[in-house]
Amino acid sequence: MHTFDASRIYIALDTSSVEQARAFVRELAPTGVGFKVGMQLFYQSGPAFVKELTAQGLQVFLDLKFHDIPNTVAGAVQSIGELGAAICNVHVAGGLEMMKRARQAADALAQRAGKRPQVIGVTQLTSTSREMMNEEVGIPGDVQDVVIRYALLAQTAGLDGVVASGHEVRGIREACGDDFVTVIPGIRLAANDSALIHDQKRVMTPHEAFQEGAHAIVIGRAVTQAAEPRATVEQILAAL
Repeated sequence: MHTFDASRIYIALDTSSVEQARAFVRELAPTGVGFKVGMQLFYQSGPAFVKELTAQGLQVFLDLKFHDIPNTVAGAVQSIGELGAAICNVHVAGGLEMMKRARQAADALAQRAGKRPQVIGVTQLTSTSREMMNEEVGIPGDVQDVVIRYALLAQTAGLDGVVASGHEVRGIREACGDDFVTVIPGIRLAANDSALIHDQKRVMTPHEAFQEGAHAIVIGRAVTQAAEPRATVEQILAAL
């Protein structure tokens, strides 16, 4: 029986308390999982905490969702690339040139430092419904169709993959191939866990996401708000 690669799971450290984040890392790092640092924690702790994690050899997904003019995004990728994160992301809605420049900045890091973060594109947030996308944002069509179109655009720009909901993974792999990375947030642990998800609409379980073909998943409150976070992660790994 093959052991599941725990580094394909990123635990979201969605807290503004660095001490709380450190406590989660101390508890969960022995399981082999990676960690996602998003805006809430990054804006509180700055780059120092990311360096603290990568210095321990931990996998970090730096989730800052860059969306700006191409030159600014290229500079941002260059800056955060030096922190040693395994993954960073940009909004596909920023366009082809912006994504190309992000990838070029990552490649320049690889030439200079010998490694670079994977750069992935945010397609549609898991909080996005069809009604919101059509009526508020003004993008016509079905969410899945838009996500696949965005994934193809990200691939054309040279990005390593995309962030999408688990419901779109199969379509993305069919359109972009099996090597195009899919990172899936909006993970719940069971069908009745919707109370933990709050604002996320397009969700699925870890088993479902990997069965659909996800390369990596992000789990947040379902682990960090559990009574025993480490036991919860170990149960997830055992089930996978």
